[in-house]
Amino acid sequence: MAQSAVAAPRAAGQLRRDVGLTALMFISLGSIIGSGWLLGALTAAQIAGPASLISWILGGSVIALLALIHAELGSAYPMSGGTARFPHMVFGSIAGFTAGWAAWLQAVSIAPIEVEAALSYLNNKVPGLVSSKDILTQRGLVASVILMAAFTFINVMGVRWLAESNRVTVVWKIAIPVLTVIVLLFASFHSSNFSAGGGFAPYGVHGIFAALPAGVVFAVQGFEQAIQIGGEAKNPARDMPRAVIGAMIIGTLIYLLLEVAFIGALSPGNVAHGWSSPIGKGDFGPYATLATGLGIGWLATLLYVDAFISPAGTGLIYIGTSSRLSYALGRNGYLPGAVDKVSKRGVPFFSIILAFIVGLIFFLPFPSWQSLVGLVTSATAIMYAFAPVSLGALRRSDPDRERPYRLPYAAVLAPLGFVSADLIIYWAGWEVVWKLSLAMVLGLALFGVSMAFRPRDKRPLVDWKASAWVIPWLGGMALITFLGQYGGGRSVLPEWIDLIVVAIFSLAVFYVAVALSLPAQTVATLVSVEERQSEQAPELTTAG
Repeated sequence: MAQSAVAAPRAAGQLRRDVGLTALMFISLGSIIGSGWLLGALTAAQIAGPASLISWILGGSVIALLALIHAELGSAYPMSGGTARFPHMVFGSIAGFTAGWAAWLQAVSIAPIEVEAALSYLNNKVPGLVSSKDILTQRGLVASVILMAAFTFINVMGVRWLAESNRVTVVWKIAIPVLTVIVLLFASFHSSNFSAGGGFAPYGVHGIFAALPAGVVFAVQGFEQAIQIGGEAKNPARDMPRAVIGAMIIGTLIYLLLEVAFIGALSPGNVAHGWSSPIGKGDFGPYATLATGLGIGWLATLLYVDAFISPAGTGLIYIGTSSRLSYALGRNGYLPGAVDKVSKRGVPFFSIILAFIVGLIFFLPFPSWQSLVGLVTSATAIMYAFAPVSLGALRRSDPDRERPYRLPYAAVLAPLGFVSADLIIYWAGWEVVWKLSLAMVLGLALFGVSMAFRPRDKRPLVDWKASAWVIPWLGGMALITFLGQYGGGRSVLPEWIDLIVVAIFSLAVFYVAVALSLPAQTVATLVSVEERQSEQAPELTTAG
């Protein structure tokens, strides 16, 4: 039965269910529109030229497919930290932890990425925050700590503080990109730019694919934030699919129009001989540089302001998201129990503080925006990949579940979604994948240590058979990437053959995983436990 639009009174220690459709959509859209909109068009154009438009369409289509898969899971199984819980219910602890760990790595690193981006933009008006090499200075590190502390405080104060703060920033974050598109299209549009510098696709298909993990996927990802807080929605069955799908459509359309406006507004002389430096020696404000060159000073000022607000707003959201994921990992018994404790305000206090501390640690080895983007994109792809395989297994093991939204042609689209996620990992390249592989190995080692020190009667289900596909999948993708054409790969696999290899390998893993999933009775028990925990757990969200 669908929940009432009015949240029921909350018992002590339970999640507060007071998030409506608008707030759900805004929290996903607020995650999609962050620093990526200010940097994505320039980065994509440098890698793919005008064919970057295809990169945005392809990236948006791939992520939209994964969003539709998440929409069914989120509406049928509305739980906080859902990306960690879906695979747990159907494959057991190893798969659940691996998905949750990838999701947590992605979420906990985005807040510091966005802080770095915000300060890098702000450095244009307040010099001394970032060095000439785009690395945080000592003053910048102090400012980073202050911003992270502010995000943490808002999250600690509770769901409604987070929701209302996000509402204000999301309205701004949508308005400024739309305004930028309109002004640039009318102020300066050179249609010849779309065939300049070597033609529409100067770097061929390779450039189109390479642009995806270099900024496109990073920009459009984020729709899953509504899924992560599903346990706090007023009416998740009705609102979850609408929020996820609506945020994806709006976000992708905005990014595509921004790329069109960016390419059209460029000086033809800057791209006549190539796309390596379309706006000259760049900074962190390509749109502001264009506006200044066109004499539109007021727009440049707005863009510099937005270049701080947009990343800061996304960072605010991800402090909350990462805390909900560590909360879910704690509830499933993967991490020490303190992370799933709830404060009197109904928020996972220790998980929020953990996100704050780990976020600060990321500033040390990754002191610039660019140094983290590839890692985040690949971690996101691993997190997303668990959704289609979980959907296929849950359709098989829990066929009678009420599904307010059903993915059409799931027998085709779910495997295709898994292949798409693996392609994103592959296109990120070996230089990124080996680092992510190391992080995943460290996570599994942490899982093993946690299990060793947890009392036997409190250990979560570890079903080796159901999770037997996980490590071969990750290892196989690392090997294919090492032999592939992207990001430091050895180019053993020829162009196009590499994509066929990824597709065949992914389909084999998908069908093996579904076949190995837990028996229906075990799945029913785990689903019941997860639902009970979600109803009797902390409250983590954004009021509607």
